[in-house]
Amino acid sequence: MDRGFLFGDGVYEVFPTYNNNIFGLDAHLNRLQEGLDAIKIKNPHSKNEWINLIEKILSFNSVSADQAIYLQVSRGCDQNRKHTHGDLKPTVYIQASTMPLRIKEELLKGKTAISRDDIRWSQCNTKATSLLANTMYAQEAKVENAEEAILCKDGIVTEGASSNVFIVKNNLISTHPKGPKILPGITRDAVISCAKRLNLEVQEITFDKDALMNADEVWITSSTREILPITLIDNKKIGTGNAGPLWSLIYDSFQDSKNAKRSVSGRRLKKIESIIQN
Repeated sequence: MDRGFLFGDGVYEVFPTYNNNIFGLDAHLNRLQEGLDAIKIKNPHSKNEWINLIEKILSFNSVSADQAIYLQVSRGCDQNRKHTHGDLKPTVYIQASTMPLRIKEELLKGKTAISRDDIRWSQCNTKATSLLANTMYAQEAKVENAEEAILCKDGIVTEGASSNVFIVKNNLISTHPKGPKILPGITRDAVISCAKRLNLEVQEITFDKDALMNADEVWITSSTREILPITLIDNKKIGTGNAGPLWSLIYDSFQDSKNAKRSVSGRRLKKIESIIQN
């Protein structure tokens, strides 16, 4: 009778962790709160409680590989299946999975993508668990041996099925502005910050499919993918057909930002492990 199972009535977050350090912790927790507020679910935990839960999950893995923490909050279980609901106790589900290692040299030749019309609902900025359209797009991309499906609504590129999209033209970086048509990605924000630190020009502005297909560079970003160069869309070569120079600069800057924060939660994790052992 859980409404997450019956209706997709819930929200989720994915926290990337590097060497047991939770990357973008505050931003992810803030977005989780915004999602809960958007669909009127009371947050079942305080910030510190969430941190302790995530770090407890991390402590169970004896392997030092980077992990993705998937966290889902549904509205909870009811007495029977009905569209309306009363005041329910939210259900929390958390899991950890190993993230693939992203090696720059292996990414230089880029990834492929397909394009599709964006048929999703008009509140994409809520990270809801009801992801039927997104999973259909992702499966289409898989069948086509592509990394991602890039979506267009009324001729405007919005985002990927599970990523944000950036283009570069004449050294100008562009990405769709925040709003109900895209998910406000945490990695998206990190990329914009990296660009600004490097004094690269970046703008949050809409662009059409022609701009996408004729860009010098195309990237997709997400918590588990980080920043991937897309060099082929719908079998058309993008730019030179290889990862571009601005992607390389942003990639390096992003890795530097990860490494700068690796030791932040290491001490906290040891404290959690000590509590569990005692």
